[in-house]
Amino acid sequence: MSGLSVSGISYSYGSRVALDDVSFEVPPATFCALLGPNGAGKSTLFNLLTRLFSTSSGRIEIAGYNLNNDPRQALSHLGIVFQKPTLDLELSVRQNLRYFAALHGLSGAKADKRINLCLDQLNMLERAGEKARSLNGGHRRRAEIARALLPEPDVLLLDEPTVGLDTASRRGITDYVHDLAKEGTTVLWATHLTDEIRSDDHIVVLHQAKVRAVGSAESICGEVSLQDRFLQMTGATPL
Repeated sequence: MSGLSVSGISYSYGSRVALDDVSFEVPPATFCALLGPNGAGKSTLFNLLTRLFSTSSGRIEIAGYNLNNDPRQALSHLGIVFQKPTLDLELSVRQNLRYFAALHGLSGAKADKRINLCLDQLNMLERAGEKARSLNGGHRRRAEIARALLPEPDVLLLDEPTVGLDTASRRGITDYVHDLAKEGTTVLWATHLTDEIRSDDHIVVLHQAKVRAVGSAESICGEVSLQDRFLQMTGATPL
């Protein structure tokens, strides 16, 4: 079982409720978009999924492992790309990945083989020796995705991974991650951009701390576009 399950999760910052009884499942080998406007609770949920935050309510299972009861096993099956860049800008791309590989117990020839494979898949191998500081935003994101894939995670989390990128970079990264799902990786992709979502993608709509809809993009849209449906569900007026 390599999917993701969230059941009855709530979280508050003092009196402000960030998540209110959030429940959904992402089946194995599925691209799921966590769609919500800024402030909906997406990043709070990601902090809980990665155990940066903890809560006594509800249950989270990653690849069949309970995150509270067996955090080491659960997190070992998880890859994460955070919203804010986390590369060391003074290190080369390869050095960044080698450091991360060492944290996961990979070293020597085995680590180099895995690093080369991940970089090559993202068309970043020729930039392996460049300092992260010299890369544009799209290439930095590709390097971060390659880093997240080093331990071959069953579940990949990406928190607004295309923010600030140009159209071509956004499309390339979105297409690549969709391909990962087709190849067997379970993906949870947080976004507020409906054009990153395909009609057959699974969607969880999060707004004001609550899940408003779960299902395929096509089934949620009905007779209107996903953008218009999203604007209706979040209380905005379609343009």
